[in-house]
Amino acid sequence: MSGELLSLAGLFTRLSLLAIGGGPTILPEMQREVVAVQHWMPAADFTALFALAQAAPGPNMMVSTLIGYRVGGFAGALVATLGMIGPSSVLTMALVSLWHRFRDALWRRVVQASLVPVTVGLFLASASIIVITADRSILLAAITAAVVAISLGTRLHPLWLLGAGALIGMLAL
Repeated sequence: MSGELLSLAGLFTRLSLLAIGGGPTILPEMQREVVAVQHWMPAADFTALFALAQAAPGPNMMVSTLIGYRVGGFAGALVATLGMIGPSSVLTMALVSLWHRFRDALWRRVVQASLVPVTVGLFLASASIIVITADRSILLAAITAAVVAISLGTRLHPLWLLGAGALIGMLAL
């Protein structure tokens, strides 16, 4: 296995085990590793791959597959995907019966309650990474702010906001 494939395997194995609250919570660390540490691509390319992965049907962490493909072709895509889903799946399967056995334990309720603010903070960090990279002008930042305000203040389906933001962005740029 080549050095880049080993690096991909190591990175996505670590990230898989750190994904508390779901895949998007590890996005800041993934972006840091891919862009600043490994120098596999610039931040704008990372953001574009993330956007493509989110728009495609399937798991929300398809970005790992796209990064792997960009770094090492088909073999890289396979290594990154298996690294991302394998370790956390094995750990989950190993711990699910233990977690169920202690469903009424005080420590389990404390752990679950403690993970909520951690997960929210990690999601906000992920969102900030994408916004900082994607909003390269005042107009784009204003579109992002408007979409956030509308989504928090209404029950409008996010796809309408996504479409409107894309249309405004295309017309204005």
